[in-house]
Amino acid sequence: MNLKFLLIAGLSATLHTQTPAWAQVRLPSLPNLPGGVQLPHGDLLRRDESLLTSTSQLLAPADPLRWRERLGDQLLRRFPDQLQRSAAGELVFSGEVLALPSSDAARRRLLEDEGLRLVEASTLEGLDVAWLRLRATSTTTSTTSPAALAALIARLKAQDPEGAYDYHHIYLDAGDVGSGVVGATSATSATSGTAGASAAGARAAAGGSRLGMIDSGVDTAHPALQRSTVTRRGCAGQTRPAAHGTAVASLLVGDSDVGFHGALPRARLFAMDVFCEGSAQPGGGVAAIAEGLAWLARERVGVVNISLVGPPNALLRRVVEAAQAQGLLIVAPVGNDGPAAPPLYPAAWPGVIGVTAVDARRRVLAEAGRGAQVALAAPGADMVAAQAGSRAYAPVRGTSFASPLVAGLLAARLPSPDRAAASSAFNALAREAMDLGAPGRDEVYGMGLVGASLRVSASDLR
Repeated sequence: MNLKFLLIAGLSATLHTQTPAWAQVRLPSLPNLPGGVQLPHGDLLRRDESLLTSTSQLLAPADPLRWRERLGDQLLRRFPDQLQRSAAGELVFSGEVLALPSSDAARRRLLEDEGLRLVEASTLEGLDVAWLRLRATSTTTSTTSPAALAALIARLKAQDPEGAYDYHHIYLDAGDVGSGVVGATSATSATSGTAGASAAGARAAAGGSRLGMIDSGVDTAHPALQRSTVTRRGCAGQTRPAAHGTAVASLLVGDSDVGFHGALPRARLFAMDVFCEGSAQPGGGVAAIAEGLAWLARERVGVVNISLVGPPNALLRRVVEAAQAQGLLIVAPVGNDGPAAPPLYPAAWPGVIGVTAVDARRRVLAEAGRGAQVALAAPGADMVAAQAGSRAYAPVRGTSFASPLVAGLLAARLPSPDRAAASSAFNALAREAMDLGAPGRDEVYGMGLVGASLRVSASDLR
C-alpha cells in the first residue's frame, strides 16, 4: 500500500533520535481517518462557457517539465555570486550547509572544522529546534563546486549519522500571475450568487480565525485586503509587496465590494515574507521558511499555507515535523513540474495537505504534479486574484492558488493549533469533496474537489 496514502489517512509514527533538548523534534501523531468515508459523487455544475475568463491557456507554461528550472535559471542570472546548482541540479546558496548536529560534541566538531565557517547559529523559539548555517571555505573562489559541496555534506553525515545535514536549498513559488483586469465587462456569472452566499457565510464564520502564510510580500493596500487584519513579518521589518504573495493572501482572506472574496474573508492573517522582493539578497531559502514556521507557531495559528515547492530538505523536514507536533496543519501545492515529475515538498511530507489545481471545467491542470502526495483538489485556473501595486485583479494559474483555498476552508474548522482537531478538520473537508477522476481516492485529484464555489473569474467582478 502507498506510504503517503497511509499517512494522509492518519498513519501514526515517531521519529526516534538521540539528540539534546535544543535539537529534539518529534513526528506528530494524528488520529485515523474514519473508516468507510464516502465521498459525494455528482455531475459537474453547468456554467455558460461564454462567461468564463479564458486565462487557463494564456498562462499555461509552454514546457511544464521545466517550471522550476526556468525560475531557478532566472535567479541564477540575477544572483550569480550567491547561488549555484547542487550536484542534483537543485538551486542552493553557494557553498552553504545547514546542520542540526546530534550532540554537543558533534556541534563543537563542526565549529572546529577548518573546512567550515559559521555564518549563523539559529534557535527557532517555539519549536525547540536549533541549527547552524555554515559556509565551506575555499582559498581560490567564493563558491564551492557542486561535486565538492556534495562530498562535504556526505562527510558530515558520515561523521554524525544521527544528525541532519543538507544544502541550503531555495524554494520557489508554484503559480503564475498575469496582467491586471480592471473590472467586469460582461454580465455576472451564473454561479456568482452561490459564490456570494458562500463568501457571506465565510465572513460570519471567520470571527476569530487565525491563519498563516509563508510566501512573498503582501500588498495590504489592495482593496481586497483592506477589510482584513494582516500582520506581516520578514525582510528586517521592510515592506516588500509582490505579485505572488498578494494573490495568495487575497485567496485566503480577501473581501471586496466588486465581487471578489477569498476562502475565509476578513480572517486574521499572519504573513511571513521569505523572498523580500527587490532586495540584494536571494530569497526563498530554507532558513527563512523555518523562521516563518517558528513565528507562526508562536502566534498560535491553526493552519499555515506554504505555496512554495522544492526538494526534500532534511532540515526543513525537521522543522515541519516540529510545527506539526505543536498542532499546526500545513497546506502546500503539489507543484507544476508535470505529471511525471518526482514529488515536491513540503506537500509530499507526512501530514502535510498536498493540493492540486483544476480549471473551470474541473480538469486537473496539465502541469500539476501527480502521485500519493495529492490529498485534495481546488480551483487553480480560469480565476483572478488581487494584483499587487494596483486596485486591479489579475488572472492566476497554478497549484499555488489552489492551496490557499483549501487552507482557508480548513482554517474555518481549525482556528488554533490542535493535533486531534487538525485531523478532524481534514476528515470533515474530505467528506465534502466531490469525487473526480477514478472512483475514490486517486493520484490525480486525491480525495476530490473542494472549494468549487470559491473560484472568482473576471466576469464575476462588478
